[in-house]
Amino acid sequence: MTSQVMDASAKDSQSRSMSPLPFHTPHPPTATDAGAHLRRLRRQAGLSQLDLALLAGVSQRHLSCVETGRAKASTSTLHALLSALQVPLDQCNEVFLAAGYAPRYMASAADAPAMKMVHDAVEHILQANNPAPAIVIASNWDITAANASAGLLFAMASVATTSTSGLNLLDTLLRPGGLGDHLVNADEIRAIAWQRAAREEVSNPDLARLLQDLPVPPALAADTPMSPLVLTRVRTAEGELRFLSTFTTFGMPQDITVASLRIEHLVPADSETWQAMTAAYQRVIRNAEI
Repeated sequence: MTSQVMDASAKDSQSRSMSPLPFHTPHPPTATDAGAHLRRLRRQAGLSQLDLALLAGVSQRHLSCVETGRAKASTSTLHALLSALQVPLDQCNEVFLAAGYAPRYMASAADAPAMKMVHDAVEHILQANNPAPAIVIASNWDITAANASAGLLFAMASVATTSTSGLNLLDTLLRPGGLGDHLVNADEIRAIAWQRAAREEVSNPDLARLLQDLPVPPALAADTPMSPLVLTRVRTAEGELRFLSTFTTFGMPQDITVASLRIEHLVPADSETWQAMTAAYQRVIRNAEI
């Protein structure tokens, strides 16, 4: 009798020792996790379930079941929903993982062979933009490449820098001593840049850390006159130069690194600015030929 009790006790002890502890058990993704992601993204986009269902080509009932966790979306359905919401690729990966699927998109290294055609395309766009300045901006607002005219503009504005590439655009706009100090409408440009970066930091930890280290610009007054476009007005030795800002991004990107790149073009907004930039660029060309 005693032996039987001891055997049972030993077996029970062994069973307990072999059982995994609760906090060692990984939490598997559930349909509810992915549904919560989708619901948050849909609401951020200001869309109703019907709106998103129509855009993605799925039924509103199925979308409702996915968001509440009563149904699991297939990879094709998730792709359709995320594409309709225009969700950044890195956030798409989070939703796929939450649904229990493998990440769909990769992030290539900058020097990966597959990126050569991207670099060639960027270089062509930059050079073709001269004498108008153009810069390539990464997701954390680092300037990763620039054309000669961008360097000329910094020099004409007397911004101390050894190279335009390697600067952070937010840093030079917001921190004292940077390009922002040489803008005629610095308060306006700084406020707009901060607002845009604040929206982007939600899904970008690196950018969030940068914003914590930068001075917050004053908000624009509610009665600030509105115009169709905000000009970047730069104070230089040649007088005030005025630029329109436009962006180029890659269409249909399938890589997180490619999707995060954007090229900002500073298009001269008047004939005086075109003449000043053209003259400066031509001087560079002549000096290079000597």
